[in-house]
Amino acid sequence: MQTGKQQTIPKVLTELARSLHTRLKNRRLEIPQKFGKGYCSGFVFNEQIRMLICNYELYHDLAIKNAEVDPSKKTIFFKFQNIFPKSPAVSREKQSIEAPSVLIATSRINTDDIISIHSNTSVINIEVDADYLRRLFQPSETGAILEGLLSATHPLLFEQIIYPSIQKIVDEILTEQVNDNFELFFFRIKAEELICRLLMELDKRDEKHLYALNKKDIEVAYKVKERMLNDLASPPVIDELAAYANMSPTKLKRMFKQIFGDSIFSYYQGFRMKEAARLLKEEKLSVSETGYKLGFTNLSHFSRVFNECIGMKPKQYSRT
Repeated sequence: MQTGKQQTIPKVLTELARSLHTRLKNRRLEIPQKFGKGYCSGFVFNEQIRMLICNYELYHDLAIKNAEVDPSKKTIFFKFQNIFPKSPAVSREKQSIEAPSVLIATSRINTDDIISIHSNTSVINIEVDADYLRRLFQPSETGAILEGLLSATHPLLFEQIIYPSIQKIVDEILTEQVNDNFELFFFRIKAEELICRLLMELDKRDEKHLYALNKKDIEVAYKVKERMLNDLASPPVIDELAAYANMSPTKLKRMFKQIFGDSIFSYYQGFRMKEAARLLKEEKLSVSETGYKLGFTNLSHFSRVFNECIGMKPKQYSRT
């Protein structure tokens, strides 16, 4: 029976336990105090899909050989981030910018067989065989994004903001107490439900053509995103961002929209209004204080933009 149980545990989790000189209990690794704190649990549901849940801090990074890497297989990765409660030490402003999201990528993005176990990780990782997913769809029914993912022949990466319906499933995975007899069954269903809902969201995007990405492109896109969201009072200037990224404005706009599903300005404006909502509700700032703090010189314009993004005027929102 022990051998059967081991087959349901990702080998990388077993290797992590060995590196930390500890043992797994019910597919869960508690980080020994001398190495850090937190936990990591994992599930191999079948040959096509597996999941890791990690919420830990280590004193030092580790590099672990991943024996499960198979270059002949096409894999799609789902990495859920910013889904655990934030530490009180993290500022409210930082929390609003680091919204819950999921990275969805083909295995062509990173084919290394070495997994770096970072010193601070709070994620859910799901790996699924692309051919397994393809069998669930009719090829004629898929758009450019799904076709690109399911074929998994090019390096692609998308980031999707996690909506409440998806966050609800994530919360069930993190908090639900499940009898051992139903554990694998329950978490497999939840993992597949997450995948289905995320693919449904991606399929709403209007991309007609996808461009293969490389590591440098992705790093640049995230540097541009960070630079833009770190100063919400200053609307992005495409030419300045392109110069910062060392690429043409056309390529930057195309790459940003492909990864994040929105134009640079619309993406910025959405986060700007989320921060406005936080300032109104949590910081108790007035409408004028909030508008001016976020770079608006015309409060009527601020009220109109806020209403378009949030669904009500800022004064009304502050009273709810």
